[in-house]
Amino acid sequence: MHKAGFVNIVGNPNVGKSTLMNRLVGEKISIITSKSQTTRHRIKGIVNTEDYQIVFSDTPGVVKPSYRMQEYMLEFSKSALVDADIILYVTDVVEKVEKNGDFIEKVNRSAAPVLLVVNKIDLCDQKRLEELCDMWKGLIPRAEIFPLSATENFNVDNLFRRIVELLPEGEPYFAKDDLTDLPARFFVNEIIREKILKNYEKEIPYSVEVEVEEFKEEGKRINIMAVIYVERTSQKGILIGKGGEALKKVGTEARADIEAFFGKKVFLSLYVKVLKDWRNKDNELKNFGYANK
Repeated sequence: MHKAGFVNIVGNPNVGKSTLMNRLVGEKISIITSKSQTTRHRIKGIVNTEDYQIVFSDTPGVVKPSYRMQEYMLEFSKSALVDADIILYVTDVVEKVEKNGDFIEKVNRSAAPVLLVVNKIDLCDQKRLEELCDMWKGLIPRAEIFPLSATENFNVDNLFRRIVELLPEGEPYFAKDDLTDLPARFFVNEIIREKILKNYEKEIPYSVEVEVEEFKEEGKRINIMAVIYVERTSQKGILIGKGGEALKKVGTEARADIEAFFGKKVFLSLYVKVLKDWRNKDNELKNFGYANK
């Protein structure tokens, strides 16, 4: 008997969905920063054994959209409720319980089993945790609740065992040696974007999109050329920095992670271009993979 299924991770921004995803998959699939809206796409990580295949899916945090890109991001989160065999709804001990009640209603209407993760329990005491669990039991009555700490890797193994128990019988959806369904270029984009999120403040990280224009493997080396798009000329100057030092730092940090990811030497060239108001333009958003072309 073989089991296979889609386990979709949903919830509000900054509750630790990507950290949990990486823990469950056992590899760094999703980028992680302290900034909200770090995850912009549905990112799949696949766990294979002889007896089962789990297709985990990390999704953007649920937000009230203020521009077109966020509308597409919200659609990724909603679609995760439709095709899930198991829903992992992630909250934490800090966020307001009643936040995004309309999305919680959609979770309640879903036919899939719901495992509700209360993350970051290392940041609260037992009394507060019990209060939170009671409140969530009232909001999503059929959910099984798993208090855990993804960063400390506490109680993640119990959650994983329950996921395996709930998996439906079925044949694998992907090849047994697949770790993800996304191309190599996607992970290069994400690694570069992660470094921008970590090195810049204010609106810069949110105004940025990365596109790999060249990815050539030559023996033990990969040659990569990537363009970083910003919305305004002033942002281009900040991103590059005085004498190009800021962009050079991003390139150095990104190259180290890309080399670790692929296990090869990398030659990385970065360029910055202005693409005015790209976050509100459907054509640009489709080119960047936020919607079907």
